[in-house]
Amino acid sequence: MRVSAIPLADDVLGADVAVLSAAEVATRLNVAQNKVRQMLRDGQLIAVRRDGELMIPEVFFREDTVVKGLSGTITVLSDAGFSRTEMLRWLFDEDDTLPGTTPINALRSNHGTEVKRRAQAMAF
Repeated sequence: MRVSAIPLADDVLGADVAVLSAAEVATRLNVAQNKVRQMLRDGQLIAVRRDGELMIPEVFFREDTVVKGLSGTITVLSDAGFSRTEMLRWLFDEDDTLPGTTPINALRSNHGTEVKRRAQAMAF
């Protein structure tokens, strides 16, 4: 049985954006690395490749969990036809009208409803 490839985004992140390896994410979430790879395949997380390694933005996590609302937002953007690269760019783009100034920071500050509303509006 062939395992499906993990969809990756182009590395459009700024050099100042902290990233974690799949192994570091597995440790943080207390799961196996295979579970992290499955989360990437299922669209619950987005990864880039840096120096040949899968890397996931650290801001996608709060302590030992994925930021609330992130996977739902990724699903909405995917349903709207966004590529992984476009999703990542949108999550990190400055937006002074959002609490936290970027969609990912707004999610981190419990404004997921507003972020998802905006993502849904982009689909039309």
